[in-house]
Amino acid sequence: MRRAPSFWWEGRKGWQARALSPLAWLYGAVAQHRMANGPRATVESPVICIGNLTAGGGGKTPTALAIAKAARQAGYAPGFLSRGHGGSLRAPTLVEAWRHDASEVGDEPLLLAGAGPAAVARDRLAGARLLIGAGCDFIVMDDGFQSQRLAADFSLVAVDAGRGLGNGAVIPAGPLRAPAEAQMRFADGVVVIGEGEGREAGVRAGARAGKPVFEARLHACGDPLAGERVLAFAGIARPGKFHETLAAMGARIVAARDFPDHHPFTPAEIEALLAEAAGAGLTLVTTRKDAVRLKGRGAAAERLLSAARVVDVELLFDPPETAARIVRHTLEAYRHRRFG
Repeated sequence: MRRAPSFWWEGRKGWQARALSPLAWLYGAVAQHRMANGPRATVESPVICIGNLTAGGGGKTPTALAIAKAARQAGYAPGFLSRGHGGSLRAPTLVEAWRHDASEVGDEPLLLAGAGPAAVARDRLAGARLLIGAGCDFIVMDDGFQSQRLAADFSLVAVDAGRGLGNGAVIPAGPLRAPAEAQMRFADGVVVIGEGEGREAGVRAGARAGKPVFEARLHACGDPLAGERVLAFAGIARPGKFHETLAAMGARIVAARDFPDHHPFTPAEIEALLAEAAGAGLTLVTTRKDAVRLKGRGAAAERLLSAARVVDVELLFDPPETAARIVRHTLEAYRHRRFG
């Protein structure tokens, strides 16, 4: 996977964005048409879609986990539906962590499968039916907001406050998957995650569209790392967010090795990380998403996993009852869709 161009996140449209604007217009027009004219198949279960306005990580997966937790507390049996980005399996498949690895189903579905039934399917309708057949009665769709292939009773857009909407341009001139105003017509709410320069852009996008804006933050789970000298490594969309989490846990980041999002670590990269940490007396630290991607990749990967401290994060809404409120909105919309 390649990293997103740095000019996407500069906060203004530079010469690169202006040069790519004709392609961006075409990309945006196609995306808008798809969103406006998608088939929107329906299933006999409430469906909430967690999406992003931009490419790259915006907090979809921790948001999906938080919503599923609230649905479970409300007495439902939630299941996760994902396209399985980066995975090789094409048929709709229920993810089994003991049997599948990231090369087959993608890293995010493996992460979700640790919290409940998860299905990967390029055909979202088939995936939803697979989950319902497995006993799920509340579908949490991780992404799929722009595809509009499966009707969602509530579409929640996650915005990372550290990045916001970048330079406000559409791919390839910027990170937006379609013009923000066009996308917001199909959203039912926005959750702005954390603090940062991009927070205002997320709030403004929701306010302009007349959609509710929710607040949330990522909380690191587990023991603190007070004063510990670490080598942080991660293949995620915004490694800086991981570094901020480690700093909040009290870690001293002596070295950081950043890789592209969904990066499949090579044996040479794994050996280099192990050697660097051992040579400098550093504790290896990584994300849960990277840990599931390392699983099943051979003896060197297992040694790296054994040596590394894996940091888990949990998304917390503010106020805490927000997640339950979003679940109720989803259920109300589903009842209206089914029974009028």
